[in-house]
Amino acid sequence: MRLKELLHYTYIFPVLAVGYYFSGLMGGGVFYDIIAGLLLTGSVLSAVHHAEVVAHKVGEPFGTIILALCITIIEVALIISLMVAGGDQAITLARDTVFAAVMIILNGILGICILVGGVKYHEQFFARTSATTYLVSIVSILVLTLVLPNFTSSVNGPFYNEAQLIFISIACLVIYGVFLMVQTVRHRSYFIVPDEHPEAHYIPSLNKTLISFGFLVVCLVIVVLMAKGLSGTIEGMVQSIGAPKSLVGVIIAGVVLLPEGVAAIRAARSNQIQSSLNLALGSALASIGLTIPAVSTVCIVYDIPLVLGLDKKDIILLSLSVFIVMLSLSRGKTNVLYGTVLLVNLAAYIFTVIVP
Repeated sequence: MRLKELLHYTYIFPVLAVGYYFSGLMGGGVFYDIIAGLLLTGSVLSAVHHAEVVAHKVGEPFGTIILALCITIIEVALIISLMVAGGDQAITLARDTVFAAVMIILNGILGICILVGGVKYHEQFFARTSATTYLVSIVSILVLTLVLPNFTSSVNGPFYNEAQLIFISIACLVIYGVFLMVQTVRHRSYFIVPDEHPEAHYIPSLNKTLISFGFLVVCLVIVVLMAKGLSGTIEGMVQSIGAPKSLVGVIIAGVVLLPEGVAAIRAARSNQIQSSLNLALGSALASIGLTIPAVSTVCIVYDIPLVLGLDKKDIILLSLSVFIVMLSLSRGKTNVLYGTVLLVNLAAYIFTVIVP
């Protein structure tokens, strides 16, 4: 790779962000946190670029799977590290983070993609079979992990006992594993829209792809680390406006999901709504399907109580979101109304977090 290419902002920002994070300047005041925010934004944009390079090389749906898995693995690592450090005070952290991520993906990322595509192209078309395959898996895991704990009787409260946690973890892994097999092998055609102009796409070299994959991982790691480092500043801002502490988790989840969100929105603007769906719904499925088993394992090993069941308000909002997404994706084409309704759902969720 030529030196000129390595001086592109997508290579410079991650390096600067890593150096700034380990310099110890973060948290030194408003000015230093603004710089951290700018470097974090640059790292997010860099992650999107490198993810697209990898996607062009490996093709769909593998490109979107790689980005979804990378971000989910980093998200899991962040949750586990905070839970182990926080002990009993972090018993709701996994639930709140996963729920926030699912709501942001289903309503926010998907809603913006549909709205942007609808404004520019009026209607966009995708494979209904892919949406159905995603939603069948997502709905099953959501109910098993975030709703059912409220109605079991072995343990009082929104908890699972150890045997139930093991069963639910295995169930999540089975559903996600079979889904990956369907997506990449058995029914791969469900998730791919034939390209009318394949000669117009640039296929990067193996060397450039490997470098981009390495920088993608670096970008995702530094985004999560800087988001964690800025959490104190974010928490102070939230407290200054009198909002509940749970809003901090929503903000951090939004920052962590920025790379996927930006990539999905760019795909929608390029009239590739199928890629947007692959990114959004694939991320939601990976987030909950992998996070819950990993967190459950840690909680069993370290004997940390784990609250999974949502309260009534959140169950209603989750049910509304899933129902609207199912209706919006049932016809194989989108318009601005679907996107608008999903964004209103997201606004209702964030508003009720601030004003419960």
